Amino acid sequence: MVSAGADQWARRGTDPSGPLVTTKILVAGGFGAGKTTMVGSISEIRPLVTEEELTDRGVGVDDVAGVDRKSTTTVAMDFGRITLTERLVLYLFGTPGQERFWFMWDELAYGALGAVVLADTRRLRDSFPSIDYFEQRGTPFVVAVNCFDGVRTHRAQDIAIALDLDPGIPVVLCDVRSKESAKQVLIRLVEHVLAWADPGHPGAGGAVGEAR
Repeated sequence: MVSAGADQWARRGTDPSGPLVTTKILVAGGFGAGKTTMVGSISEIRPLVTEEELTDRGVGVDDVAGVDRKSTTTVAMDFGRITLTERLVLYLFGTPGQERFWFMWDELAYGALGAVVLADTRRLRDSFPSIDYFEQRGTPFVVAVNCFDGVRTHRAQDIAIALDLDPGIPVVLCDVRSKESAKQVLIRLVEHVLAWADPGHPGAGGAVGEAR
């Protein structure tokens, strides 16, 4: 159960005499939303990536409208690590964004504490599969809007309406190229997970904001 796991993770991870506690967070979203960039910007280790060059075999299969300058795609996962304390380690798993690789999501999502759904306002519709997936699994998640250069920005409240999000699901604006911005997204997710586990937790308030 997600809520019980979050509570146990929070308590055990702060026990200096306890065993090593590990958990994982998924970074999901549509093709080209910035998942690989986010994992790479915040991981303390050189991230494991499974990017391959886009080829003409993807023509008519992969929708690259709006991200036509992108030349690679994740075909399995991205992996990074963050050591929070001596006893608490967080693993980051970036999911493949293209539909033909969605079969891997169940394996990556197993046991996850929560998820970040990266959204690109140029292709906002690409966020719906990830949102639907985590809603169906009962996995707490936040929507992080990656603010690309030269792209019109929108208010977090307006994006929440456009995505038809349930009340209380946080929407944050971010730049995943920035380690600090990516960190703030993860902090907001952990707050949301704790609020999910305990409605009285302060993280339950404030659904939208910025992490830039």
